[in-house]
Amino acid sequence: MSQVEINTVLAQMRAMAAAAGVEQPNADAQGTPGVDFGQFMQESLAEVNDAQTRAKELAAAFESGQEGVELPELMVAMQKASLSFQAITQVRNKLLSAYQEVMNMQV
Repeated sequence: MSQVEINTVLAQMRAMAAAAGVEQPNADAQGTPGVDFGQFMQESLAEVNDAQTRAKELAAAFESGQEGVELPELMVAMQKASLSFQAITQVRNKLLSAYQEVMNMQV
């Protein structure tokens, strides 16, 4: 599906929500701005990348025998990187599944 078609579908959904009197998700009841999902995902991906980079750097430092790099610290960093990658992969899978479900809906 092209970007133009996606934008058209989103515009139609917003118009139907406005006609139905549904509050838009960009602001909560106090008028504070909502969370931008795209920005949130970018930040999350950057954090996962940082965790993986840190684990890789610690592993290289440990393998080369640098002072101050302990095995428990390395193992914790590797587990954090692994868990964060698994979590972001699951979020991606759920997001893709939801997108496919919305695209298969009858209009």
